[in-house]
Amino acid sequence: MVVNEYRLSYRQCLGTLLKRLGQAEAAQGPLPIQLLTGPRQVGKTTLMLEIASQHGERALYVPCDSPESALPGFWEQLWSRAEALAKAQGGCVLLLDEVHLLAAWASRLKAAWDRLKRKKVSLHVVATGSSALRLATGSRESLAGRFERLTLSHWSAASLVEAFGVDESEAAELIVKEGGYPGAFGLRTEPRRWAAYVHDAILEPAIGRDILALAPVRKPALLRQVFAVAVSSPAQIISLKKLQGQLQDAGALETIAHYLSLLEEGYLVASLGKFSPRPARRRNAPPKLVVLSNALLNVAHPEGVPAPGRDAARFGAWLENACLAHACNAGQQVLYWREEPLEVDAVIDGSWGKWAIEVKGGPVQALDLKGLLEFHKRFPQYKPLLVAGETGRRTAQAVGVQFLTWQEYLLGTDSLPL
Repeated sequence: MVVNEYRLSYRQCLGTLLKRLGQAEAAQGPLPIQLLTGPRQVGKTTLMLEIASQHGERALYVPCDSPESALPGFWEQLWSRAEALAKAQGGCVLLLDEVHLLAAWASRLKAAWDRLKRKKVSLHVVATGSSALRLATGSRESLAGRFERLTLSHWSAASLVEAFGVDESEAAELIVKEGGYPGAFGLRTEPRRWAAYVHDAILEPAIGRDILALAPVRKPALLRQVFAVAVSSPAQIISLKKLQGQLQDAGALETIAHYLSLLEEGYLVASLGKFSPRPARRRNAPPKLVVLSNALLNVAHPEGVPAPGRDAARFGAWLENACLAHACNAGQQVLYWREEPLEVDAVIDGSWGKWAIEVKGGPVQALDLKGLLEFHKRFPQYKPLLVAGETGRRTAQAVGVQFLTWQEYLLGTDSLPL
């Protein structure tokens, strides 16, 4: 998984945008366009409305999925209103929600921003979209040098604590059992209603609309099957050939790889590469599939949430998936390492530092850390870390690796809480 985005929590993203908009008030001309992308139902619209509220009469919020946006002359009238407001107020913030739904949005936005730049109009644009591909493709093609991109990521346990005041331990458990979608938080005591919300408001629009609208998706049924295999194999290394064998619809390996990349761009599934000093071995290795929110595991599994005692193997897979997804969602580069019979669950590079991480859901013996110790021996720049239940602390101390409970790990934000 290659990270090239500025990924932030809700509060971090709001603070960053308000700071940039505040700094731009003293300058002549527009701030670079702020493109905000991220998964569905993580608070992009709420964030836009909060920015609008804080700017009062100097803000113009426009939902681009409204019926009015399809009317002739909508775009021209929008900019006339925004420029008039900027002139009257000495500056204006234009908030375009779901901008990718407008036809030729990138080229039209480029022309409008260039006009503002020439005229030195202090009209600052913030635009959102649920699809990284739609925004990225348009921005690369038409908006080069004119935009800054931020990603509002899946919510972490720390975000749930901050927003809803839940106990830290409960928040970490919720991330493993139900993911962190804020819109579904209030429905957690009604499992069927919660599952319907996640399926209808998040999963189905993402696969059935966002990704399918991108093209080329010549086999939508195959795309859904690839996703189904991913959610049935959380945090597992699966070769594309093996993946092909599990699918009902035949598809070329290149097509399957392409669909996995689309699922990643849609913030659903990450395909982690293998750590290796040799680039060729990285490219040819099978991916490790990580579902980016355990809410998607929950709605896809008829067996429900695994219990640590009764269903230890499945709980361990869910826990590892949640821990790896947490690192991916925090903007870290996450790989795995395997040299049969040894393996390390995650090799992390990024703002957290360099870490080799082993995740265990049950009891931990020294033998379970053989792969972690061997990796550290070969690559000492990566610090070894065991993430497990409290009972794993003594084993970690005995073999000389750092330790975090999985609750502590999932509550970390800007860095690992060591």
